[in-house]
Amino acid sequence: MSFQKVIVDDLDALLTILPPHIREPLYQQPDRSELLEVVLDLGRFPEARYPNQEVTLAPQEVNQADIDYLTSRVGIFSGDNRAGIERTLHRISAIRNREGHIVGLTCRVGRAVFGTVRIIQDLVESGKSVLLLGRPGVGKTTMLREVARVLADDLKKRVIVVDTSNEIAGDGDIPHPAIGHARRMQVPTPTMQHAVMIEAVENHMPQVIIIDEIGTELEAQAARTIAERGVQLIGTAHGNTLENLILNPTLSDLVGGIQTVTLGDEEARRRGTQKSILERKAPPTFQVVVEIQERDKVTIHPDVSEAVDAILRGQFPQAEVRWLDKSGKIRKEKAMPVPLPQETELTPPERPPRLYLFGVNRSRLEDAAKERQIPLEIVSDLRNANLLLTTRNYYRRKPQRIRDAEVSGMPIYVLKSNNLPHIRQCLSTLYPPHTAPITRALKEATEAVTRLVKSGQSIELSPQSAYIRRLQHILARQHNLVSQSLGKEPKRRVVISRKSQD
Repeated sequence: MSFQKVIVDDLDALLTILPPHIREPLYQQPDRSELLEVVLDLGRFPEARYPNQEVTLAPQEVNQADIDYLTSRVGIFSGDNRAGIERTLHRISAIRNREGHIVGLTCRVGRAVFGTVRIIQDLVESGKSVLLLGRPGVGKTTMLREVARVLADDLKKRVIVVDTSNEIAGDGDIPHPAIGHARRMQVPTPTMQHAVMIEAVENHMPQVIIIDEIGTELEAQAARTIAERGVQLIGTAHGNTLENLILNPTLSDLVGGIQTVTLGDEEARRRGTQKSILERKAPPTFQVVVEIQERDKVTIHPDVSEAVDAILRGQFPQAEVRWLDKSGKIRKEKAMPVPLPQETELTPPERPPRLYLFGVNRSRLEDAAKERQIPLEIVSDLRNANLLLTTRNYYRRKPQRIRDAEVSGMPIYVLKSNNLPHIRQCLSTLYPPHTAPITRALKEATEAVTRLVKSGQSIELSPQSAYIRRLQHILARQHNLVSQSLGKEPKRRVVISRKSQD
């Protein structure tokens, strides 16, 4: 039996608040079910936006009377300049001038879609905490809404929705029926979201808390506190993939956080890695991560601990891809790594590379090059490059630029990820002569440690870059010595001495 999604949008409630000369043309549009938002900007023509086009709704420009007409028919605008229409999911967002007057409005259509949760329903019902990732507009909040209803109505659990800007359950004191019997706690301002999360746990004994858009360090800390109390968390966060989240210093704690660990020579050789590696710092707040690729297709990391550990080791994490076929049946398969191109094992190029970056963190690459005193040449036009540098995540998707490079025969270097160890390894391959300064500096520090153990006198090392100084500090700590950096760039250097005896 085929499965049909049910979509409820209360579109008439949104159209009713629009000025008549803007509302009537919308009623004439044949594809109202595809309407995304209506935009009214002072002094410009009103527009209706659809997935693939924008339509001008009236021949006259929006004036202040039009703005006032609409704002008088919606709820109060909160601290993040958002308002709503009671008992609907529509969202009205305001743009203000310097004096605080509203000069623009975005009226976004809110739709309750029933049936989206089927693809991950087993994960939600397992009792594990689940984090949803995906680009804006892909359906994260829509899925959260139905998760709340399924857990509250079908599983009879005590569910609290922490609703910032009334995104999940709509405007007004009575929540939208789309969340079922789940209870809703409204958040006065976005900055209070973390406090309301904790209040929900302390005051209302929930079994499940649902939270949209975890975006700050305080919210990440609140999420960990909730999880440690045994409450199931279902939430969304900024970022499209698990790798994005790991690289986000604000939110990486949601998946355990990362820390730099320095290995001994023997352990580094045994692992086949550099001495400084990245490791997961703690158990993850969320046990499962779901990457929403499309509305009917997701990639699931069923064990976040193992997935994060694999990514930090430069390996492909075990994941599962699920999608709904045309008949509504759920299909599953293991996510398979795309074979990396032969150029991943590049020998040093005969001429200095002109790099075209695709998906590579430019600032992180430039910082790593500066540490090693490497002159990078980065170009903005693929035609001027002789090497394309990308990440495994982007290479697997094969966007047009990467296909163009392959067709032209351009070498491609694929980073395992955007983290610093992999970027440094890439630079060592592309610019091997520049590894010598690090070797010399560490040799100097090692010899200084040996002399210091015998003589006891402080030893001042040669000026070095911040990265090399950090390695020298680590070396000193490993020998139970004290080190400090003195002087100003570019003559800043490390001084190593014995610990003072109390």
